[in-house]
Amino acid sequence: MKYAGRLAAVAVVGALSLAACGTDNNAGAAGTSSASAPAAAGNDNALSGSINAAGSSAQANAITEWTKNFTAANPGVTLNYQPSGSGAGVQAFIQGTVAFAGSDSALKEDEPAQADARCKTGKAINIPMVTGPVAVVYNLPGVEGLQLSPKTLGGIFNSTITKWDDAAIKADNPNAKLPATPIQAFHRSDESGTSDNFTKFLKATAEWPHEPAKAWPAEAKGQGAKGSDGIASSVKDTEGAISYVELSYAENSSLQKAKVANGAGEFVELTPESAAKTVETAEIKGTGNDLALSIDYATKTAGAYPIVLVTYEITCEKGLAAEEQKIVKSFLTYTASDEGQAALKELGYAPLAGTLLTKVRTAVEAIS
Repeated sequence: MKYAGRLAAVAVVGALSLAACGTDNNAGAAGTSSASAPAAAGNDNALSGSINAAGSSAQANAITEWTKNFTAANPGVTLNYQPSGSGAGVQAFIQGTVAFAGSDSALKEDEPAQADARCKTGKAINIPMVTGPVAVVYNLPGVEGLQLSPKTLGGIFNSTITKWDDAAIKADNPNAKLPATPIQAFHRSDESGTSDNFTKFLKATAEWPHEPAKAWPAEAKGQGAKGSDGIASSVKDTEGAISYVELSYAENSSLQKAKVANGAGEFVELTPESAAKTVETAEIKGTGNDLALSIDYATKTAGAYPIVLVTYEITCEKGLAAEEQKIVKSFLTYTASDEGQAALKELGYAPLAGTLLTKVRTAVEAIS
């Protein structure tokens, strides 16, 4: 396999970094990876052991691909990832039953203190690793290239726009022939970082009357479906349906995707490149190696698709059990490498780049 030789080196570097913690051997300029650092001569210790992780279903396809490549090069390692949803993953991490959690939102409210307590000798950090563009998907035969403004989306998902030929949808699509089909709006029934990010987008841009949250607001009504796969399946099977789901799930299920207007009023098609333009403008609001981001959902950057989520790997900067620490650090070193990030694009994600990727590699290197 083409990854094997390079990933084996990554594994050795991850294991050796225990002895090097406290040094200045962090990631360098953008485009370089700590995975390329030379291993100490004569060290042939194989990486082995088992860890559990859980959380975001948005990053499940990425984790599956990464795990396949990583364990092929490190056959002594078992990594079990349960795509249980961001909320469940964070709670599992706080309870100490997983080595890292995948979450579509950074730790917030009382979670940081609880997560720090789980780490005992260090603090929990949010490491952005996967940019998951959120597609607005729909099932409306004969209507291609649907365009939706944030205000229209807010009306649809707040159940005030209920038919596809509503005047607001017609205004966004003056040349489209829209049917009078009832709108079937689906949302996540489980707590989800995707819902959190989608409602943050609506709150910032669409006069959304509800507070952003991982749990869908009951007042907005609609129909629930569990997990990203449940959303994709529901939309595919229901004429007149609309929902929000990560690009990878939309593409895997061959769902129709709407163009969404950004802060400049430009209707933008969702691609990894158009989503990356929004992430590039994100502000880091965390401190040190905690890289929690603030995304501008009303971005006016030309060609920027505005609905994106960044999936974090939440783990301990210090305080993991020794076996967990070795595997987590080695695995995340690979996922943040050029090769690991390049694997994302074919899966419908947008690779990290530039200064943010450099900071991610520095944060991974600090795990000890």
